[in-house]
Formats: sequence, C-alpha cells, structure tokens
Amino acid sequence: MNLTQNAIRYSPPGKPIVLRGTTGDSTAIVEVADEGPGIAPEHRQKIFQRFYRVDDARSRAEGGVGLGLAIVKWAVERMGGTVELESSPGQGSVFRVRLTGVTDTLRKP
Repeated sequence: MNLTQNAIRYSPPGKPIVLRGTTGDSTAIVEVADEGPGIAPEHRQKIFQRFYRVDDARSRAEGGVGLGLAIVKWAVERMGGTVELESSPGQGSVFRVRLTGVTDTLRKP
C-alpha cells in the first residue's frame, strides 16, 4: 500500500501508475511503476533508511516522516523477500517486491 501511495503522491496529475503482479516457480513479484520525478542515484539506497527523505520540505508538507519505505523493506525482508528500485531522474521509478516460496500458498483455494 505504501508503494502505491508514494506513486500517487509523487506522480504528476494525469500520469499513469502501473501495478503488476507476476508469479513464477516459487516467486511472486509485485511492481509499482510511476512517471514521477525519479530518484537520483545517490538517494536510492538511503530512501530505505528510517526518517530519510529526498526532499524534506515537500515530504513534510504532505505529512511524510520518512518511515514508509523503511517499513516496506523491513516487512518484505521479514517474509524472506527483497525490495528493488529502478529509477532515473525525470523518468519515474519502479519499485519491485520479490517474495520467494509463496506461490504454492497463493495457488491453494
């Protein structure tokens, strides 16, 4: 939910946000892609740290305290997964969550 909220918050009005879910072997992948401002290389690993914000002024004005992505990373890693980021300034971002060993559970009724 946090990844989707961030995509909405940081994307320009009218730009699409794409949610994708795929499974393969024993891996489930969820992607959230946007056409927002993107994230510069020097910020890509830091954004998963608690209280880190790329732009303090903008995040504070919108109510963010810099915990969302840290919580996402913690929760995904607790389930044995990983969070990946592809981003280019001015081109948007793709956040990808990979969970291993869950597809058998997903297929059961």
